[in-house]
Amino acid sequence: MKVEIQNHVEHLPSALNGMTLSNLLTRSNRMASKAPTICDGTANAVDAKLSEIDRELSISVITEEDTEPVLDLLKRFFFKDEPLNTYVQLGECKELEKYCTKSLGEHSSYKAVNSRGEIVGVILNGTIMKPQPGDEPPAKLAENCAHPKFRKIMALMDHVDEQFDIFELYPDIDRFLDCKILSVDTNYRGMGIAGMLTDRTLDYASRNGIKLIHVLCSSHFSARVMEKMDFNEVYRLPYADYLVNGEQVFDPEKPHVALRILTKRLDQ
Repeated sequence: MKVEIQNHVEHLPSALNGMTLSNLLTRSNRMASKAPTICDGTANAVDAKLSEIDRELSISVITEEDTEPVLDLLKRFFFKDEPLNTYVQLGECKELEKYCTKSLGEHSSYKAVNSRGEIVGVILNGTIMKPQPGDEPPAKLAENCAHPKFRKIMALMDHVDEQFDIFELYPDIDRFLDCKILSVDTNYRGMGIAGMLTDRTLDYASRNGIKLIHVLCSSHFSARVMEKMDFNEVYRLPYADYLVNGEQVFDPEKPHVALRILTKRLDQ
């Protein structure tokens, strides 16, 4: 596979939104599954599909002009494949679309593009600033969410924010880069695209003096990707332990059994 890395001049914006939302559902990139047994009569169709895969890829920064094709990729894969989305049968969700594109103006997110110009993978990142004395506490995410199914996911994010404060764990850090979503086209999984997008994110953080990368993984497979890249778990919430009114809210299919936060310091 030929991969071209396109360099861009990227700097942090002069003013960043000090939101405290930790990485939502990030990261629903799945590792390639074992190929199924091909019955007689289907091999030609499968071979034809594989021949359409363009293995000459480039990695480049996402801009606001990429909003629609990025959302198209996410709707076809992330919106459907992410374990919590799948469990609640999320469907169309404008609130999630807004969340996905909120930080594109920072130019800290990256796309994998084939030679036909099709986006086949994305990593969406955003910078989170440490709250300062006197800052108003952020509103609960679930309170402002009109989508009833997505509101359940937002309530889980609120619960995590109440239980875990990354700035307490890293008191010397004044900001971190939050890897919010990692998604790859099903046909292109197993080619190392998730790792290449993550490497590009690490490079961006290093060049902009950001010392910490943060990932919240709702998927077992995305957590494995990050562990292979030397991210360390700092928080875990088994889905069986998250109860509302005494009842378990999320029970996605195994091996997705816990929500995990993983981090990587770049100054050590």
